[in-house]
Amino acid sequence: MKYDSPRALLERLLPPALAFLRRQVETNSFTADPEGVRRNAEIVAEGFRELGFTPELCPAEDPRYGPHLFLNRPGTGGASLLLVTHLDTVFSREEEERNAFRWMVDGDRIFGPGVIDNKGGTAMIWLVLAALREIDPRLFEATHWIIGANALEEVLTEDFPSRCAERIPARCRAALVFEASVGLEPGLALVQCRKGSANFRVSASGRGAHAGSRHQDGANAIVELAGVVGRIAALTDPSRGLTANVGSISGGGPSNRVPHAAECFVNIRAFAEPVLQDAIDAMFRLENAPPTVRAVSDGFPCTVRVELLGRNPAWPPNPQTETLIAHWSEAAGKAGIALRAEPRGGLSDGNFLSRFLPVLDGLGPWGGNGHASERSADGSKLPEFVFVPSFLEMAEVNVGAIRNLLGS
Repeated sequence: MKYDSPRALLERLLPPALAFLRRQVETNSFTADPEGVRRNAEIVAEGFRELGFTPELCPAEDPRYGPHLFLNRPGTGGASLLLVTHLDTVFSREEEERNAFRWMVDGDRIFGPGVIDNKGGTAMIWLVLAALREIDPRLFEATHWIIGANALEEVLTEDFPSRCAERIPARCRAALVFEASVGLEPGLALVQCRKGSANFRVSASGRGAHAGSRHQDGANAIVELAGVVGRIAALTDPSRGLTANVGSISGGGPSNRVPHAAECFVNIRAFAEPVLQDAIDAMFRLENAPPTVRAVSDGFPCTVRVELLGRNPAWPPNPQTETLIAHWSEAAGKAGIALRAEPRGGLSDGNFLSRFLPVLDGLGPWGGNGHASERSADGSKLPEFVFVPSFLEMAEVNVGAIRNLLGS
């Protein structure tokens, strides 16, 4: 059957794409629930089976998590593409039940856990490939398609990108990441680059004492850490795209004791690796700064310890991504669809994949309230939702751009 336009074909394919999305959303796949993630992987594998994809479940390195899923469809030609999504969400079963957060259609919006992050992205991949199979069957058959679905993207480790690197052919043209096309303003937005990040635990140690009779013998770790927190916050430098956030702080006990220990957790982000490294070095210099708190009686000093808990690489602006953006911009222009590209401070698999492949991100549908599950009676709080027409708009752009890319 012939259709007058890609949009007409996509409109026909949208109902099965949304049915596929609903099957995923109705299966809880909280990152820390390995069996739930596995069940979602099986649903995704079944969804792509009729497109000719062969599934491979790849155990995560950390047994606390479910398996990654790779879907493979070899082509008759030499070109290949890696299409990236993830299986997990941030919502536990208990949170979903507590907030009555489930699949719900309200006009042009669909609410539910993962509808944009990132089960909607998985449905978008299906919609794009199903359309390509009919619009350009020769291209569809010639291309080696690889779909990678991360089991623990919400905690983001080296594990999944390493498994991708092991599986991609030498002539892979790009990694296309189908995270939501949600930017700083309403409307479809590609990702131009992403900040790298570093996470720290900063601990202050002092000396406990009775707060009344022996206060002079104490060295207050909370007061020491308070000064350190100010120095950490001062690392933020908007002109360099650098942010330093103290996310939590704890320590001490009853108010009648001078606290001997306190700690805080810190996240630092920057678009450029050198800027991120400068901030990391500055964090470690906090250990060598002179103590600001000493016991009055004998000068016993507080000490500070800095621990790097993890680091994710920056995905900086680069010519390869700009070339991909040009293909998508051309396709959007031909379709009369507004599309922009912008930096993002959040992380995705693109941060790691950009080290060995050209990467474009933000190819999923548009929506809002990612990572939110609560709803208020007055509508001032709404949970995660996807805007249904955005599937048609972004899929039309994706189809045209992929044809441009593979034909170039």
